[in-house]
Amino acid sequence: MKATLSACPLDCYDGCEIVYEDGVKPLKGGYTQGFLCPHMNHYHKHDRITKPRYKGKEISMQEALDKLCSMIDADGSDKTLFYKGSGNFGLMQDVTSEMFAQMGATLTDGSLCDGAGEAGIIQGRGSNKNMPVSEIAKSDVVIFWGRNPHTTSSHLLPLIEGKKIIVIDPVQTQIAKMADLHIWLQPHADMFFAMLFVRFLHINFLCNEEYLEKYGSEFEDYYELTQTVRIKAYLEKAGVTLGDIGRMMELVTNKKVAIVVGVGVQKYLDGADIMRSIDAVAVALGLFGKEGCGVAYLGNSKEGITTPFTTSAKKVSKVNTPFENFSTVFVQGANPLAQMPDTTRVQKSMKQVKNLVYFGLYENETSAMADLVIPAKTFLEKDDIRTSYGDHRMMIMQKQLNSDIGISEYQLASFLADKYNLDLATEEDLIEHFRSHSVIKIDGSCEVEARETIPYQDGFDTDDGEFAFLEEYDVEEQEGDFFLVTPKSKRSLNSQFYRESKLYIKDGLGYSDGDMVMVCSPNGSVTLPVETTNILRNDTVLIYSGTPGVNILTSSQHSLDGKCAIFQENRVTITKIDK
Repeated sequence: MKATLSACPLDCYDGCEIVYEDGVKPLKGGYTQGFLCPHMNHYHKHDRITKPRYKGKEISMQEALDKLCSMIDADGSDKTLFYKGSGNFGLMQDVTSEMFAQMGATLTDGSLCDGAGEAGIIQGRGSNKNMPVSEIAKSDVVIFWGRNPHTTSSHLLPLIEGKKIIVIDPVQTQIAKMADLHIWLQPHADMFFAMLFVRFLHINFLCNEEYLEKYGSEFEDYYELTQTVRIKAYLEKAGVTLGDIGRMMELVTNKKVAIVVGVGVQKYLDGADIMRSIDAVAVALGLFGKEGCGVAYLGNSKEGITTPFTTSAKKVSKVNTPFENFSTVFVQGANPLAQMPDTTRVQKSMKQVKNLVYFGLYENETSAMADLVIPAKTFLEKDDIRTSYGDHRMMIMQKQLNSDIGISEYQLASFLADKYNLDLATEEDLIEHFRSHSVIKIDGSCEVEARETIPYQDGFDTDDGEFAFLEEYDVEEQEGDFFLVTPKSKRSLNSQFYRESKLYIKDGLGYSDGDMVMVCSPNGSVTLPVETTNILRNDTVLIYSGTPGVNILTSSQHSLDGKCAIFQENRVTITKIDK
């Protein structure tokens, strides 16, 4: 039986290699010793879209492509919007973006995921170079700051065995239950905790003064800013004790420390400042540029790669996209009617679009509203290549099987190139362009050549080579009884696969399993059944990302920096619905 290597296409830290054995439906992990996440383990069980359709009627692929062109031609490409998600993380997915850009269509700008955090990292360090998994494996202490590896990066777990674990999280996750220290922090309190921790490091002479003198000479000004945090009031509000801070200092002193940060910490207006303050903890300890030390967030998956897709285009916000301004909206690998913030606004805006086109694998809210649906090919049915935002690997995604279902991104791009006389290199040349940025390591693995294994060894990428500390902050207090957190679920990836459908709340607050409640925010309301739990704080409720209706509650306002969605900015109230 033939077995060949490919790679998982999903938008995930792990970016796993996959072994495909011809004739065997279940997939196997490569470097993960045969283990894959629940999504990939059950990938073949999820029904896909098999036929193109227009206005609910099945049509041929040729008819679908001709219909797409007639839509664009009717009002012009300047009235066409191309909206791309990250349902597939292969580098070749951008070939369609290039074609629509060449046609003169509008693209999107901004992030529904990590943009505020990245903005804060760049403000402080001058660039976003991520600490790779290989260096986390060399650490003595791992701080999981708002990150739940059992759900979002499970293949990191074997690499942290035997290490001291600190968890800073408003949810008592599985890793928190295993940790040497869990700081059960109030949501949106991360910046003040980070500032307070640096303040206590300084008071206790635990800062790396030699490192600060060289790469953080403005530290004294930042220390003065940390003094604006009122210790007693903050500790009482955030649920932190001086003992927690003391224990954390004890665990990290003179150790190799990796701070592994999740995207939840920056789903706020001031998300950039939050991430910058976490970076400042690492600077105070002198963690950057050293083996087994640093901060792991989301790196730029295209770092060190020169893109062959260079045509510039007009862009609109990906967070509060004005769909109503366009006649034709082409959605690829995304489900904006569920995953964009402020669903009510998105629905009203999309209903004004004359031609809504959905290009993807699975049925969802957006495909249900679409006028034209074009099925895509799975990652097993096309050639691609992918890099990761969690490490430096480059993985080849070889075509594994032939199928009459769907069309690939390159096939669609090729059709558009022929139709509109656009410039398009061959598929083989494009893939080889990406491969040319790689290098084969001694162990046989393939990595992006230009990336640093230990970034910032010679200082930061700022103008003076030093870290730029936060100089001021402005936090808006929202009204509402509960903080809302919206983490990833083990069963779903945003709105793909098995989606959750509950509101989780702390046991003992007067709610019982199965109670129906109305959850309200300044943006709207949604009705959900309750499930009580002991893993949440009294002031916090949890609704998993991808839960139908959750984004009715969220704001379409951007973060102050980074053009990022702020899914956790709104607080909520809860009203029990009488049966």
